[in-house]
Amino acid sequence: MTIFERLYIAVFKEKARRSLFSKGLTRVSMPNLHPPSHPDAVHFKHFGLIGDIIYAVPAMKVLAGDKKIHLHLQINQKSLYKKSMKHANQGKILTEKSVEMIAPLLLAQPEFAVVDVLTDQPVDYDLDEFRNFPFDYNTNHICRWYFHMYGITADLGKPWLQVTPDLTFKNEIVIARSFRYRAPGIRYDFLKDYPNITFVGLKEEYEDMKKAIPGLKHRTVKDFLEFAQIIAGCKFFIGNQSFPFAVAEGLKVPRALELCFECPNVIPEGPNAYDFLYQPQFEKLVKQLDQLAK
Repeated sequence: MTIFERLYIAVFKEKARRSLFSKGLTRVSMPNLHPPSHPDAVHFKHFGLIGDIIYAVPAMKVLAGDKKIHLHLQINQKSLYKKSMKHANQGKILTEKSVEMIAPLLLAQPEFAVVDVLTDQPVDYDLDEFRNFPFDYNTNHICRWYFHMYGITADLGKPWLQVTPDLTFKNEIVIARSFRYRAPGIRYDFLKDYPNITFVGLKEEYEDMKKAIPGLKHRTVKDFLEFAQIIAGCKFFIGNQSFPFAVAEGLKVPRALELCFECPNVIPEGPNAYDFLYQPQFEKLVKQLDQLAK
């Protein structure tokens, strides 16, 4: 990028973004920061995406305090992705099947008491309200979107998910790579020189990755609790900005994130957490993580 291009972005693009942000603030209704409380539970509503729900867990824990979390998921909302991005659920953000898949993982967390489909339950915090705010959601950390909205914080360097690790994967490098949020120039073919690599994710994603890693194995799961147990038990995890990395980030397993330069809104935090944009650095990080596990 030339100095003139940088100046253009700094002067004109930033000025336009500031103007849009200021105008947006005049149109948004602020959330209720102190909703009426129920005796034993705090009720949350979310319509997804699945990864966004995982990144909302730290905020839910803070807002719930010592009360139980009741999470009500709104299903059948139109997908936020273009068809070319090959998102699951056939054009819907969440479906009833999505709720069935994620509920066992969330209910394994001691703070959660209910995870169900939204019907007419009470809602104390609508976690989708952040979408009304004029913030640039291609930046920052998804977890912090909720922090900004409710004036809270949490230590994101500590685990916010806990599961029993599946130690049959202790010698496996587990990877996932969606068709969305891929970094230009990143290749995975060098991983064919590493033994014991398992892919978790959609069949189409696996078949795409198998072209680069012929010996790649594919593991399907009955639900996302089993999925998380595999990631918790693995040697280390590699993924891009999608649901599997959200789980790895919540568990704080050794991990490497393929960062999308156009949308860097996932930030690995804590020990043995890396992100990469360039091929030599990617290969270096994998070597480091592999040596760490020995």
